[in-house]
Amino acid sequence: MRASFVFSEVLTGLRRNITMTIAMILTTAVSLAMLGGGLLVVRTIDKMKVNFLADIEVTVQLVDDISAGDKNCAQQLCQSIRSKLQENQGVESVVFENRDQAYERFKKIFQSQPELVALARPEALPASFHVKLKDPQRTDSIVKEYATQPGVAKVTDQSAYLDRFFGALNVVRNFAFFAALLMAVAALLLIANTIQLSAYTRRTEVGIMRLVGATRWYTQLPFLLEAVVAGVVGAILAVGMLIGAKFLFIDSLLQLAGAVFPPVSLLELLFPVAPILIAVSTLISAITGYVTLRLYVRN
Repeated sequence: MRASFVFSEVLTGLRRNITMTIAMILTTAVSLAMLGGGLLVVRTIDKMKVNFLADIEVTVQLVDDISAGDKNCAQQLCQSIRSKLQENQGVESVVFENRDQAYERFKKIFQSQPELVALARPEALPASFHVKLKDPQRTDSIVKEYATQPGVAKVTDQSAYLDRFFGALNVVRNFAFFAALLMAVAALLLIANTIQLSAYTRRTEVGIMRLVGATRWYTQLPFLLEAVVAGVVGAILAVGMLIGAKFLFIDSLLQLAGAVFPPVSLLELLFPVAPILIAVSTLISAITGYVTLRLYVRN
């Protein structure tokens, strides 16, 4: 098999149907960019879970009597709760915070909203124990065990808020994947149509090649490679779109969010996202091209 002939036929086919080739490349690029965005969201969620779970706490809020009359946790009821927490095998550390300390922390957290700080009073904030667990994913056991203890007003599990937050991020991820799926369907249809059109325009020369003894694979390989080349170019363009999006607005958006979202590094885009997009594009283009040739092209 002459490789030079096959590659020349591939280039000829791509040039001959230039408008459909461009449409196929652009549609593939957009669908893969959506897929790459979904992959970046998944990686971001994973990194955030690791970061947040390392600092997650359970807050055991105390009743008003203890909050108002026992600032140092010196009385028996408060001491009893602290001892039980410290003796718990799943607890790593226990820190007591009285009302005044809670108020100071409140002012630091909301220092950018002075009108909110002006409305707050120390009496409105309960004393509490901040409990860090050895296994941050086992907060339910602490909540169930201490929610009904004497002297405990409420047990707050920070992971519950994180679950809602990560749920919202998962919606964004699912939307990106769904949009990528729709665009992928359009790309597949374009690939199939381009191959059919390319085979039709070259039906005479293909027929002559078959008459002189060329095999089916020899005559159809150029059409298959056209789809693969267009898919790979689309994947490279998709990676370029993601890199451009990173520097144009993704980095700025993440900076506005502060330390909530970890940054997206260029290395993450180049590996593993870029190889995944190229591999997916190559595989899907090859399979679509092969199926199209088998179903619609009989030469």
